[in-house]
Amino acid sequence: MASIKPSTHLADVRYEIRGALTRRARELEAAGHDIIKLNIGNPGRYGFETPPHLREAIAGHLRDSEAYGHEQGLEAARETIAAQQRARGARHVDVERVFIGNGVSELIDLSLRALLQPGDEVLLPSPDYPLWSAATILNGGKPRYYRCLAENGHVPDADEIEALVTPRTRALVLINPNNPTGAVYPRALLERIVAVAARHNLLLLADEIYDEILYDGVAFQPLAEVAGELPCVSFGGLSKVHRACGYRVGWLSLSGNHARSADYRDALQLLAALRLCANVTAQWAVIPALQDAPTITTLTAPGGRLHEARKAVLDGVAASAYLDVVSPAGALYAFPRVRADAIPAFDDNAFALRLLEEESVLVVPGSSFNVPASRHLRLTLLPQPAQLREVFARIEQVLMRMAAEQPRRAAVA
Repeated sequence: MASIKPSTHLADVRYEIRGALTRRARELEAAGHDIIKLNIGNPGRYGFETPPHLREAIAGHLRDSEAYGHEQGLEAARETIAAQQRARGARHVDVERVFIGNGVSELIDLSLRALLQPGDEVLLPSPDYPLWSAATILNGGKPRYYRCLAENGHVPDADEIEALVTPRTRALVLINPNNPTGAVYPRALLERIVAVAARHNLLLLADEIYDEILYDGVAFQPLAEVAGELPCVSFGGLSKVHRACGYRVGWLSLSGNHARSADYRDALQLLAALRLCANVTAQWAVIPALQDAPTITTLTAPGGRLHEARKAVLDGVAASAYLDVVSPAGALYAFPRVRADAIPAFDDNAFALRLLEEESVLVVPGSSFNVPASRHLRLTLLPQPAQLREVFARIEQVLMRMAAEQPRRAAVA
């Protein structure tokens, strides 16, 4: 019998954060190996807990969660999100322009599905969070990448972004604070990027899921406030700041001029209705999450666990003979790079596999984030600082072996 052929739409779709290396890690675990996993920003797997008052909000509304909800989400939760966005300077955000979804991932897909015609282009950062590339491709679009180079602090160049615009370009995506680099974009840069979007009538899509995870006094600037009347879709959720990944609660808010985005808003509502509604039960946590005192700052301040984990990463890179890194200013990741002068011939996928096979450490190669000729690896800041120090000792061992092999391989060649 003929085999079942998958959709050709998947040919260019990758998500190596949960890909072949992760499957190999499971095989090694089944064989008795203890794998240190630094591949996913999943706080609950590293001992972080969702704030108790969010759990209590859900428990107190179980009986209110048994019917389908509004396709856009609970009204009280949407009102809270709209109020937060307005307090941040977003214009014209109201309850009808907020959508709650099963995580930001679902809403990224819906936002692009509501926008794109076959062949339309979306400007994406390189490195990007690969779901953005996948959702663009699966909805008939074409990713075009603007560079966020380590030499530039992993922030983009507005002129380079504008040079990529064509008549088919429909949207411009920003991930700020950035996954995977930890870069946080200054207001002056955002102003220049908004000006590009205004000149070319581009929809701004701002992935701001890490908005409150910041280090060393760095400030976060919401894009919607800078965008003003220009239509802007801002994404947030409970997964990272509130350590509630399993709740699967994300939201988007549509700011800017109502008339310019009315048809797009209606398209979002149609798509939201087609999937009936998001998980009702967990939406009750949105109100206390946004209205009560923040809980993330004790973790990101000096002495806090995330701050100390970040310090362990920076210390590990500083002590390495092979690595450098742009210090992450926000989010839950670092994106160190293997220096070309230290190991001239380097393949990030081969390195990640060797690190897993030889030292039982799972990281994500930088090329998984749509970086050509990558010398980077992404690792999460979620493990305990002591474990991260052990990780860098193991990374150094693999890099030392790779460096020692280079002359011999060159001689053979």
